[in-house]
Amino acid sequence: MKRLSRVFSGSPKPVPQREYEDVRSSAAEKPLSHEPKSVIEGRSVDEARPLRVVVIGAGISGILACIRFVQRIPNIDLCIYDKNADIGGTWFENRYPGCACDIPAHTYQATFEPNKDWSQFYASAPEIHRYWKRVVDKYGCMKYIKLKQQVSEAAWNEHSSKWEIQVKDVDSGIVRSDQCDILIQATGALNNWKWPSIPGLHDFKGKLLHSAIWDEDYDYSNKNVAVVGNGSSGIQIVPGILPKVTHINHYVRSRTWIAPTFAREQVDKRGEGLENFKFTAEEIEDFKKDHSKYQQFRKGKNWTLHCVLTELTYALKDVELALQSIHGATLIGDPMQVEAHDIFVENMKRRLRNKPELLDDLVPSFPPACRRLTPGPGYLEALTDEKVDVIKSEIIKVDETGIMTSDGQHRAVDAIVCATGFDTTCTPRFPIKGRNGRTLEKHWEKTPETYISLATNEFPNYFISLGPNAGLGEGNLLLLIEKGIDYMSECIRKIQRDNIRTMAVKGNAVKQFTQYCDQYFEKTVFGAKCRSWYKGGTEDGRIVALWPVGSSLHAMKVFAHPRWEDFDYEYVNDNPTSWFGDGWTEKEKNDTIDVDYLDDDRIDFPIPV
Repeated sequence: MKRLSRVFSGSPKPVPQREYEDVRSSAAEKPLSHEPKSVIEGRSVDEARPLRVVVIGAGISGILACIRFVQRIPNIDLCIYDKNADIGGTWFENRYPGCACDIPAHTYQATFEPNKDWSQFYASAPEIHRYWKRVVDKYGCMKYIKLKQQVSEAAWNEHSSKWEIQVKDVDSGIVRSDQCDILIQATGALNNWKWPSIPGLHDFKGKLLHSAIWDEDYDYSNKNVAVVGNGSSGIQIVPGILPKVTHINHYVRSRTWIAPTFAREQVDKRGEGLENFKFTAEEIEDFKKDHSKYQQFRKGKNWTLHCVLTELTYALKDVELALQSIHGATLIGDPMQVEAHDIFVENMKRRLRNKPELLDDLVPSFPPACRRLTPGPGYLEALTDEKVDVIKSEIIKVDETGIMTSDGQHRAVDAIVCATGFDTTCTPRFPIKGRNGRTLEKHWEKTPETYISLATNEFPNYFISLGPNAGLGEGNLLLLIEKGIDYMSECIRKIQRDNIRTMAVKGNAVKQFTQYCDQYFEKTVFGAKCRSWYKGGTEDGRIVALWPVGSSLHAMKVFAHPRWEDFDYEYVNDNPTSWFGDGWTEKEKNDTIDVDYLDDDRIDFPIPV
């Protein structure tokens, strides 16, 4: 009656919250005589149920999850654990000489936080790390991130419907327990590094280095160095250390394609022969102050300045368009795929012109993109340097002073650099236990299987960023990560909105996605015979690393609209009707009712004929 009097008398008077709550709750506690149990829950239809979410990893995925979850999910208790001393994931851990992004930096950034000051077309690891540090500071992420805290185990508790987590303090070694409603694994696809299986490797008395744990205190100046491996890190290390070393023995186990620079036409317009270009901070600031100066640099290294001065408008779109326009090159028999072979050969021939005999040793028999592609700025040029020997003979063993190969030669060196990659089995480095105590390692023992790379059956309330079949053979990886985080946000909001206790993808949906992946890849270059981490380091194994079709544009469409029918749900109090609440909205309860839905900017006006 008091509330009615406010309406009819025109004299607003707040009603004590407890007064109507007591009436409502007492009514809800009395089940109807013909019902064994009331389905009316004591919650508003739009109440945001408190949820604790734990993210493992503060790399790019963890940072984006932090920003979007806080922005979009009300009443969230968020915690992000990372084993490292700083944020950034791979861009904090990888510090080897020459470490850089292998796609243009202008497409390797958050869509909502474009950077106008990249000093290189392919930005270096330190510069990328500084960018993400700025993003973290700008959006207040450190409030939620706990560094030097290593998750050592995560186990699903069926009784409480929560994840129980063991977290070790890296400094003290003390392990403590935590729990959450929803667990997000954002540890990255290539994070668990390993030494290569070379006999006698650890008998070497010189300096032994791995690309993933580079010793920045080691001075390789004037040293004879062996670089083992020509994957993406080896391709960057060779030109990275070349200026300072006396000699490099580069051990190349297999042939590989080196890609042309993305947006080659745009690069050539600004100076022929360029693969990467760099400006000093002073140069960039000088050009910012006097925009007219860029007219004087129509040739040479003005690409980055052009991006700076036009605030990345069409320059960014040009590069993005080039990156997103090569899907046909991955389909066997497509005209673009057929043409790609000749384009790649001509590119490598041009860059090896000072030592043309190397071309036959490097060009593979398999098609481009079967293995991961990298432009490798400066790599092929470095191989033509008189200080570099390319060695194709198989490594037999390592002794105290150097490396013995199958051709009977022993080559003494001061340091051995292992650029030999990571564990590519997709299994996390710590146990994750789902229903019935089944570990993810056991669950994926035969082959890693997911539902659209983001979830797997028998692991409720668990999502993965860059899980199996999430990587890209072409396209924009950052876009895929962002859209994957958007998808997770929608799932968490549904759990919260619909009062869901557990959300688990159906086993049949996982099997169907696996079947789709296997059938699709049969007609692509990825399925050709080549040793690749896409196939777990095998030549002809199942492709477990790539998104089916490999296109980020395709992934963007898939992640845009979750198929809720592909999940099984259990509800709070086992009440599927609990989402409907008790007949109230939050604004009614809190006496903050408004009718802003009648504001022009809230109305979807149809277009009159």
